[in-house]
Amino acid sequence: MSGRSVEIVLVKAGRTKIRYPAEVVADDGSRLTVRAPWAAEGVRDFGFVRFEPGDVFVEHYWRDRWYAVKEVRSSNGTLKGWYCDVTRPAVVDGPEVVVEDLDLDLWVSADGTEVLRLDEDEFAASGLAATDPEAAGRAVDALDELEGLGREGLVRLLGVSRG
Repeated sequence: MSGRSVEIVLVKAGRTKIRYPAEVVADDGSRLTVRAPWAAEGVRDFGFVRFEPGDVFVEHYWRDRWYAVKEVRSSNGTLKGWYCDVTRPAVVDGPEVVVEDLDLDLWVSADGTEVLRLDEDEFAASGLAATDPEAAGRAVDALDELEGLGREGLVRLLGVSRG
């Protein structure tokens, strides 16, 4: 299972936002972990972190949880932090891993001192609360859970080390 290639397909509002290749690191039947280089063009500067060519993402997708957690490292291996996406549970279908982005995100800095809730305005504007109130509730619960994990034990959840 480890070492095989998959394609991550990130869907948002019914459209494919991005597709990129990744290498499977582990799959326990519930959590799929992959490694992939920064897949977007150029640099994305969020103010609190920059994603740039050469960065490596170790991405954790769950088939039974409403989020994905991406460990971000620079090209020299320095941990930048964790970018967490609130999503519907991942669907692994052969060589594809399909993940539906629900707009809410969380950033946890490498040292754990910065835990930022992101894109709550986008989530409110998405209309999910009206069109799918159950999913909207799960999304908000997932963001709350991620924030708690970010403040108390995201590292333990993933079984990774800081630094």
